[in-house]
Amino acid sequence: MKEKRMDCEKARNIDIVSTLANLGHFPVRKTEKEAWFLSPFRSETQASFKVSLKKNYWIDFGTFEGGSTIDLVMKMENCSVREALERLSGNMDHFSFHRRPNPTKTEHRSNPIETIQEEEIEHRALQNYLSSRKISITTARKLCKEIHYRIGERTYFGIGLQNRSGGWELRNSYWKGSTSPKDVSLIKNDSKNLTITEGMFDMLTLLELKPDIVNSHDLLVLNTTAFAKRMIKEVGEYENVELFLDRDKTGMGMTELLLEKCPNSRDMSSLYEGFKDINEWKVKSAKDEVRQRIQDVSLS
Repeated sequence: MKEKRMDCEKARNIDIVSTLANLGHFPVRKTEKEAWFLSPFRSETQASFKVSLKKNYWIDFGTFEGGSTIDLVMKMENCSVREALERLSGNMDHFSFHRRPNPTKTEHRSNPIETIQEEEIEHRALQNYLSSRKISITTARKLCKEIHYRIGERTYFGIGLQNRSGGWELRNSYWKGSTSPKDVSLIKNDSKNLTITEGMFDMLTLLELKPDIVNSHDLLVLNTTAFAKRMIKEVGEYENVELFLDRDKTGMGMTELLLEKCPNSRDMSSLYEGFKDINEWKVKSAKDEVRQRIQDVSLS
C-alpha cells in the first residue's frame, strides 16, 4: 500500500497542462493563475474547462466535475486508478506524459526540423488552437496543412504554411518555428491585385473577414519583415497592393518603405488601429465592433 500511495502522490504532481498537451489539448487562454480549455469531453466553442496552475487541479464547468491528474486520466481513458497510474508512469508506449509538448531552444538549435507527414488539418488540438485565434477550419484548410515533424528524437505536430521554396512555417499554441529553407509564402491567382501580411494568422484572419480575397488577389505572407526589402521589385509589378502589416515599430517601418518604393500600395492597417496586428484585433474585439470597423475601412 505504501508504494501505491507514493505512486499516487507523484502522479498527482504531474502537471495537468502538460498532460493535456500530450493528449492534444491546448489552452485557449492563460493567465498566471489559470488556464482555460475547450472541454476534452465534448464539442464546444466556449472554453468551460479550467486548470488551476497553483493547485494543479481541474474543473469542468459543463458537468461540475473536477480533480487531480489521476482523475483526469481516469475520465479521459475510461480506466481504473491502477491503469491511470500505468499510463502516467510512461510504462505504456502510446501514453507517455513525460514527453515535452514542444522542443526546447537547445534541442531546436542543435537539431534540424525534419518533416514527417503532411495532411489535411484534422487533429482536434489544432482545431481548438485555430478556434482560439478565431479562425475556422474551413478557412485554415485553404492555405495550411497539418504537419507532423521531428526534432532530434522527438516528434511534434502543428499547423503549417508552405513557403515558395518548399519550407514550412509551423505553429501551435505552444511553439512557432520554421523549416529550411526560409522564404515568403506567395499564393498566386494570376491577379493584378496583391495583399501582403507578415504572418500566416494575419492572412487567415483576412480570409475570415473577406473570403473572396483568395480569388481576387495574389496573397503574400512575408513570414518575417526581413523579406520585405527583397520583395520590392515583385510587389512593384502589381497594379494594386494592400498592406496589412503589424502596427509595431518594425511593421510600420516596413509599411512606410513599401509605400515609398511601390506607389500603388495602400496602408490598410487603420482597420485594426489600437492593436498589434489584425488577428489580435479580431480575437479581442466583439463581433459587432469588427463588422462596424470593416464597414468603415474599405477592403476593396
